[in-house]
Formats: sequence, C-alpha cells, structure tokens
Amino acid sequence: MNNLVWFRNDLRSSDHPGLSAACESAQQNNGNVLGLYCLDPRHFARDQYGFRRTERFRAQFLLQTLSDLQRQLASLNIPLLIVHEHPEVAIPGVVNNYGISDIYLQQEWTRDEQRVRDSVMAAAGMTTVRAHAFYGQFLLHPEDLPFPPQQLPGVFTAFRKACEQQWNVRPPVPRPSPMPAPNWQPATQADCPLTLPTLTQLGLSECIPDTRSAFPFCGGGAAAQQRIQHYFWETENLARYKHTRDGLVGSDYSSKLSPWLANGSLSARQLYWQIKEFERDVKANEDTYWLVFELMWRDYFKYVSLKHGDRIFQLGGILEKDYPWQNDPDELARWINGDTQYDFVNANMHEIAATGWMSNRGRQNVASYFARERQQDWRIGAAYFESLLLDYDVHSNYGNWMYNSGVGNDPRDRRFDIERQASIYDKDRRYRDLWLASAAAP
Repeated sequence: MNNLVWFRNDLRSSDHPGLSAACESAQQNNGNVLGLYCLDPRHFARDQYGFRRTERFRAQFLLQTLSDLQRQLASLNIPLLIVHEHPEVAIPGVVNNYGISDIYLQQEWTRDEQRVRDSVMAAAGMTTVRAHAFYGQFLLHPEDLPFPPQQLPGVFTAFRKACEQQWNVRPPVPRPSPMPAPNWQPATQADCPLTLPTLTQLGLSECIPDTRSAFPFCGGGAAAQQRIQHYFWETENLARYKHTRDGLVGSDYSSKLSPWLANGSLSARQLYWQIKEFERDVKANEDTYWLVFELMWRDYFKYVSLKHGDRIFQLGGILEKDYPWQNDPDELARWINGDTQYDFVNANMHEIAATGWMSNRGRQNVASYFARERQQDWRIGAAYFESLLLDYDVHSNYGNWMYNSGVGNDPRDRRFDIERQASIYDKDRRYRDLWLASAAAP
C-alpha cells in the first residue's frame, strides 16, 4: 500500500488529519508515503477580468511555505514532490510511477477546487485509486456544530451564540511519527521533482521589499510560530488585540496570522489552543476572546460557502439582490490606481499594490466605495483582491465582499462614511501620509 498526500491549502505536517492517516495506514501495511504539491498553471493565469489569479506577493509567500513544508516532511522521511503542472495531468503520472493505491487530501467544496478534484479522479488510470478526504480547515468541525451545515443561520451573531452554547474545539491531530528511513529516497530518483521554481519561471516579476509594509514576514509554519512567539509571549500584544486591531501602520496592530491560516501552514485549531495557553499562563480578557471571535468569523464564511455553493460567486450573492451594478473600466482603473476622491481609499489601494497587504479596516472601506458608492460589479473587486492579497482565502474573500456589497450576510444596508472612517482611524493622517506622500515612495 503506497499512499499519496495531495497538499493544497493545508501546508503543514502537524494537525494534518490526512497526513496522519496516510502515515498510520502505510506503517500498518509496510507501505510508503509520498507528498505532492501541484503549482497549477491556472492559478497564475489571468482571469476573466484580466488579473492574475495569484500575483507575485502570494506566490512568493507560497514558495517560502513549500520550502518550509519540504523541511518538515524531510524530518518524517517523506519527500514532497513539487510539480508545475495541472493536477489532473500530474497526479495520474505520479500514481503510475509510484504505485499509489490511496490519495489523502483536504476536503474542499468550492467550485474550482471541486472541479479539479473531479478531473483528477476521472483521469485515466485513477479508477482503482481510493480517495480519503478530511475537513482540516475549520475551528469547529462540521460534525460538532449544533445544527447541520445546511441550516446555518443567516447572520453571524446567531451562528456564534449557538456555537458558544455547545462549544467543542477538537485538539490538534498529533504530528505523525517518522516513516522508516527507507521510505522513498527522492535524492536518488531523477524523475522526482523537488526543486521549487522561481517567480520568473511562474511568469511573475520579482517582489521588491517595501519598508512601509505592515507584513514583513515570510511564509511557512516556522515563520508562523515565530510570529506567535512574538505577538503572544514576547510582547503580550494578544492581551491588547481588540483595542489595537483597527490600526493601520506597523506590524503589531493586529496578529497578522491570516496569511498562514489561509494557506494552511497554521491551522485554526493550533492557533486556538495556543490562545488558550496564553489565557491560562498570562491573561484572559476580551482581547484574547476577540481573536477567537475572528476565528469564528473565518469558520462562518467557510460554512456560508458550504451551504450556498456557487451562489457566493454570483452577482446577486446569497441574497439574490438585484442592484444596478455597473462595469466601468475607468472607475476600476481609478480605484486600482488610488485615484479616487478619497485619500483614505487611495492610501489603502497604494498599500495593497505595493505589498499585497491591507488592514481589515481598509478592506471594508475600499470595498464599500467600489461596490456601494460607485456601484461597480463587486466580483471584479473580489477578483482583484484574490490576485494580490497575501491572505487570500476563497471563503473569506467572497464572503466579505458579499457582506460589504449588500448581497451577503449583513442584515443592514451598510454603507461606509469614508471621510468619517478616516477621521476616526487615521485622525493624525499618519497612514495616509505614509502611503501618499511622494517622499515615502519605495
């Protein structure tokens, strides 16, 4: 029995139910375990709006994450193959070359991810391969909700209150024991691709570091733990999280853990139990609770997509609202280039273009401007965010854009007063001056 772990947005070796199950099965049956990640060319191609689906910022973060994952798996005597190819082309070849009998993967349900999985399993030579899929991206496992996922409440508050009354966060799945040393020796196999491509080989330009960036961190589980060490234990900033999370300048106004959560180099359960450790050993207050609160929002949007399927990509959203949407290229260009009438919007758009990062406060304002004030097709804004954001996650991205565009899970007809928002959250103009003043250009 030879097992393949097909990594997607679960790029870690701890709290990985698929990897643990694959190793346990192989060890019981004298089999082998092999890891695989496909750099799918579709992820670097241009979408219907002309944006690359993965631009250089997130691509660089991904490559750093894969390098770290290779090191993690090497300590378990498991090679990680890196293939720049469509999964439905690459995986059948790997199955044939290595005699794979079982594939272990994270359960995904959104449109593109499901199409790819279906194409893989329908490919020639895959009829005898068994697939084992696991829910590994939630804080609260679907089996532990107080209601079936299809009965998800329409508003977050009802979801949160119901879950808190029946609270059950499972402990992280232990990291598997190392496989025996003879488990495939990739260094001796010429047909085993282990070398990561460069950004140039992916068709992307190199990243130029910007000293103003609020996210000057690398990808990978090791970097995630370094960030937790700093934010929790060295500075105890976690104990001030709720009061600083709407900041705009610097790396410590919020946890900045979302990029690692997005590609799965850190799991929500791992983070939760480290929060609980902090609460036990240092302090438990509304600030520490609020980071769990944000993890629940992340779960909620995943359950929204699980319940509503492709409706999260439709113009009317899950509410099927019929607004007079427009698609004006000039409006889009002014928004992207930070050339609107609001300097607060402009500063945020300059930041994301230069770094791939934008604060939560900034995201809400620029989305409200684009979709509610200018009435532009919100899906175009969501696609632009998908292209650039370091922490892009299909569920949170489209869930938040629907929410801020009046077609999602917000019962109110919310429109941001952008001038007032700027006066509250950037009253000293420090953020706007940082990103708009010519002297601050990189």
